[in-house]
Amino acid sequence: MREKLTEWGYLAAWRGVRLMPERSAAAMFRRFADRAWAKDGRSVRQLRRNLARVVDGEPDEELVRDALRSYARYWMEAFRLPSMSREALARNFEMNGYEPVAERAAEGKGSVVALPHSGNWDFAGAWVPQIAGNPLTTVAERLKPEGVFRRFVEYRESLGMTIVPASGGERNPQTLLGEALDAGHVVALVADRDLGRSGVEVKFFDEATTFPSGPALLAIRNNVPLFTAHIHYESDRAVCRITGPVDTGTGRLRERVASTTQAMADAFAEGIRAHPADWHMLQRFWAADFEPPPPAEPLDATEA
Repeated sequence: MREKLTEWGYLAAWRGVRLMPERSAAAMFRRFADRAWAKDGRSVRQLRRNLARVVDGEPDEELVRDALRSYARYWMEAFRLPSMSREALARNFEMNGYEPVAERAAEGKGSVVALPHSGNWDFAGAWVPQIAGNPLTTVAERLKPEGVFRRFVEYRESLGMTIVPASGGERNPQTLLGEALDAGHVVALVADRDLGRSGVEVKFFDEATTFPSGPALLAIRNNVPLFTAHIHYESDRAVCRITGPVDTGTGRLRERVASTTQAMADAFAEGIRAHPADWHMLQRFWAADFEPPPPAEPLDATEA
């Protein structure tokens, strides 16, 4: 029953928020963000720890509050996107650096574009097929409950994206994505969270973590360029900048995947450092956050 209630909650938000005037919806989600900031729950405290790595020190509370407001803005826009016109999409989203991707798409050649959880990545996913007119394929994390996963797939398909489940599908995701590249699709991958903690170890803001190997592996195996993108918010729009392609190197596959993934992480860090409030990372992220604390030192008898 709880899973059904969760699904109904998402469905109600998708239907209800888009019916509200935009200013009212924005104000409501801003209040949600400020309330979460004031409560300072576990996710907010984790966000603060993550931002401390980005800014190399304790983040000021204005940055933490702004980061929560940015995250709330993403959800407000996500609930409203299915009813947004092409004109409104073009007005609310600015794309920069897309030309080399577009040129390849015009020739029927695919490209991989990797990006972190910053700004509104669904805007980019909608802009490519609706405004640029290029087919886009992406991967969807299999959420629980299953009904919510299906709703998210339907939501992104309604924006013009082709969705490949990250797990539980009938065929291997890498195979399906390779076929999409062969068909000239833009394959967009949000790639700063390694959900299985089994990816490629990288240095990210001078500290160890792991990134998924998928973008590098896909680009190398299919001999296509890997571009990176970063999205941030300005007052009236989301802005995306595409850079690259990343040098995928030569030699052994394992070494190429490792160096390419590190280069991708470095590109992500540059964008996040410039716009830290728009990085939506409220989960544990760095390797040290997953390690148990060291055992306490035994008490010296002379100090007892």
